[in-house]
Amino acid sequence: MRLAIGSSRMVFTLAAIVAATLQTQAQTTQTAYPTMAPIDQYMMADRDAEIALARTAAPKSISDDAEVMVLGKNGYEIAVPGTNEFLCMVARSWSAAIGDPVFWNPKNRSPICFNAAAARTYVPIIFMKTQLALAGKSQAQIGAAIETAFKEKKLPALEPGAMCYMMSKQGYLNDQVLNWHPHLMFFEPIAMAKTWGANLDGSPVLASDDVADRLTVFMIPVARWSDGTADARAGHY
Repeated sequence: MRLAIGSSRMVFTLAAIVAATLQTQAQTTQTAYPTMAPIDQYMMADRDAEIALARTAAPKSISDDAEVMVLGKNGYEIAVPGTNEFLCMVARSWSAAIGDPVFWNPKNRSPICFNAAAARTYVPIIFMKTQLALAGKSQAQIGAAIETAFKEKKLPALEPGAMCYMMSKQGYLNDQVLNWHPHLMFFEPIAMAKTWGANLDGSPVLASDDVADRLTVFMIPVARWSDGTADARAGHY
């Protein structure tokens, strides 16, 4: 796959990738990660371990044939070529929305596997944020650069059907929810959550707008992790 490198109950952001966070997190960790930690804390020393972790994002029927990228000193790089047009990687904390309290959390490891539409049109945002973060830019500078890139059409518009799998039992999304629940995420241009019936009582669909990244993230929890085991906390969202 050729890519351009580059509510009452819950609040959701992308790193949470794009990750889910309890509303209380904004109060309890407001200053826990005010600035970027040393770069080495975001790296995984074992390249093979990062590849293996990335593949846990989706069922083996998808991830075994997916392209896998790992984080290097200058950004994400291809570690294993793929054959099925999916892309698996381990997102770091700066995939979250600008201003999220966990934006610089060095413990974040979010295995995520994108379909082709998301790889072409959403992942470039992650690549750009990553390169800027590794270059030592602040959140404000990263946000401004993303906005400029959109205005100058250096970042693509989202393609219909852009989505990803986040079904890893081994992920670490943030200090409160850890790996949260296995779930799917769908990326749409900024839209009102009610168009999907999201965030309503009894609805399995959760949503949050990410204004800086110009998209709405819809999240749908599923019953099983990528290894086939049941989510013991299913239903407790």
